[in-house]
Amino acid sequence: MRIAFLMAPEGVEQVELTDPWQAVLDAGGEPVLVSTKPGRIQAFHHLDKADTFPVDEVVADVSAESFDGLVLPGGVANPDTLRLDERAVAVVRAFFERGLPVAAICHAPWTLVEADVVSGRVLTSWPSLRTDIRNAGGTWVDRQVQVCEQGPNTLITSRKPGDLKAFDEAFLEVFARQAA
Repeated sequence: MRIAFLMAPEGVEQVELTDPWQAVLDAGGEPVLVSTKPGRIQAFHHLDKADTFPVDEVVADVSAESFDGLVLPGGVANPDTLRLDERAVAVVRAFFERGLPVAAICHAPWTLVEADVVSGRVLTSWPSLRTDIRNAGGTWVDRQVQVCEQGPNTLITSRKPGDLKAFDEAFLEVFARQAA
């Protein structure tokens, strides 16, 4: 199970990267940190700088075909930066087009909105994104985790770091099915 974790060079909420990353490792999978630039990404604890993490691959060189799923961690700045990067948005869209599962937490659905993949889908997020999701044709719900299979792929979403346990369990179950 090879899983892409897509992030901007800075702004990811650290726990929304490290917790799902560890869950993939614990399940025997291979997490791959993908970013828009090589080097290291700067994670945050809300608005304070946290740790840095090495980039494994850059979006210009990746293909959805080489992964079994995609995880989009949140943080406010991370998805806001990603949605301005055409290559990052194209990579996200490619996962949907290939029918591969995608998991997004907190503010990460902003990138999904930009990729134009939420229309007709049911998802959750940080509450401030509900209007963006509705305006993009999605249905927003206030749930710990939402698994939506109404579309070309399975979409797993959660609201916040407090939902990480349920988020990890839900996306791992879907990703393992895909990998099999």
